[in-house]
Amino acid sequence: MVSVHVRDNNVDQALRALKKKMQREGIFREMKLRRDFEKPSVKRKREQAEAVRRWRKLERKRKERTGD
Repeated sequence: MVSVHVRDNNVDQALRALKKKMQREGIFREMKLRRDFEKPSVKRKREQAEAVRRWRKLERKRKERTGD
């Protein structure tokens, strides 16, 4: 559960903080995915593609650190 405290009646700042926390938690992305039904085969392909993207990003970062 994401929560944000409003300080000094500054609702705009609290709203920005809430949006940032929701973005980090992946809530916006999950809401978008749940908006429509996703066939199991499509879901499987999407998740595999995401895993490949994560792996490639991790490899890029490792190469940057080692200097290759």
